[in-house]
Amino acid sequence: MISITEWQKIGVGITGFGIFFLLFGILLYFDSVLLAFGNLLFLTGLSFIIGPRRTLSFFFQRHKLKGTSFFLGGVVIVLLRWPLLGMLVETYGFFRLFKGFFPVAFGFLGNVSNIPFLSALFQRLQGTSSMV
Repeated sequence: MISITEWQKIGVGITGFGIFFLLFGILLYFDSVLLAFGNLLFLTGLSFIIGPRRTLSFFFQRHKLKGTSFFLGGVVIVLLRWPLLGMLVETYGFFRLFKGFFPVAFGFLGNVSNIPFLSALFQRLQGTSSMV
């Protein structure tokens, strides 16, 4: 059993609120205040969960610098009250940052789902992406 510290529990809550505010900001036609608040909560919660040093080392790895610059640039653009453009740039950066994780997630979803169509779809998506 993995032990979770109190700081990590707080981080999970903060990250959850960040995701909630991001989704709520999108539902309210890209409300810039909600999106900016969601972005700040998400990044703060992530640093609480994995720690500030590991957060910085994750975002500033040499092969992830392009994704990091787009993701953090999108956050800045949202903070400057250009929510649609900022979210587009941020989404591109998110996919660049986590492209190595998607095959693992699709493989897990393919093994968990009992629906044959979805299982085949997730297995096909797992095989198309390369691990980084």
